Amino acid sequence: MHYSNERINNIGIQMVKSSRDNQHYFSYKIVVVIPYFNAFKEIARVVSKLPDYIHTVIIVDDKSPIPIPKAAIEQIINPQTTPCFLENDINLGVGGATKKGFEKAIAIGADIVIKVDADDQMDLNYIPELLSPLISQNATVAKGNRFKDMKALQKMPVIRRIGNLGLSFLIKSATGYWHNFDPTNGFFAIKTEVLKKIEFPKLANRYYFETSLLAQLYFEKAKIKDVPMPAIYGDEKSSMKIWQMPFVFSLQLSKTFIKRIVKEYFLYDFNIGSVYLLFGVPLFMFGLIFGIWEWIYYASINTFAPTGTIMIVTLSIILGFQLILQAIQYDIINAPKSSR
Repeated sequence: MHYSNERINNIGIQMVKSSRDNQHYFSYKIVVVIPYFNAFKEIARVVSKLPDYIHTVIIVDDKSPIPIPKAAIEQIINPQTTPCFLENDINLGVGGATKKGFEKAIAIGADIVIKVDADDQMDLNYIPELLSPLISQNATVAKGNRFKDMKALQKMPVIRRIGNLGLSFLIKSATGYWHNFDPTNGFFAIKTEVLKKIEFPKLANRYYFETSLLAQLYFEKAKIKDVPMPAIYGDEKSSMKIWQMPFVFSLQLSKTFIKRIVKEYFLYDFNIGSVYLLFGVPLFMFGLIFGIWEWIYYASINTFAPTGTIMIVTLSIILGFQLILQAIQYDIINAPKSSR
């Protein structure tokens, strides 16, 4: 891939302007991590859009059949930014590649790490929006939110929109980040001080990476700020089909949810939410199971169930359900959230 001298000169002019407008960012060691797999047509374009206050860009080749076009990247990259090329021995997925980049960013002493995809479907003009809440101490993590702008949302393919909305709700309930509306968005910035607390071996290597990261951030009570931004859809097609999502994520989300509830409400703490769950879940399950059992029994002998039995079942289900709703409300109110 070759870029003309005029193109390079234009980028140089833009970099000088960017340098004047963003002087305060140079006091931080900001590192960008890009997991790379078969994005040879887009990767140089992505790197060319990075602002000049980025200290280092770490590109991790996830054993791609088509290697990173290093010459093109070195030709187009900002002179102030240091390129760093890493390679996985085997293909691990976006999460595995990102974790390797995170480890390198920590090793070189980064203050803030930004994760960007290599397919040029993220608007890098929003990088300052991600950095602002971290630098102002309002949050320790900032994530893109593609659902805030209705005009941008309408541009998203309908099936993809429905799938993302449904999956986002399930992820919010599983991870406890009820106030963050687009948890599957992979465009985010995170302070290294928080990143160091994450147990990388417990993070998923592939599509579940962002969710597993949120699950760990929850127990660090990391404050996450949503940054409204549009999604960009190019020619690239995701290998994950919408109909596959419930099958791929349902078991993992269930495990994440159960682990979070047990740890948060019964191992690490015991509060009013714990009481709601301790009584609400058994009551509801007793009413449901006992009611079905009694219904089958009395239906088999062709007679009506006694009024007392009906009352026990009804009260157990209603009271249990109310207590579970109270637990959900408590969980939402006490979810980690950024300062406004």
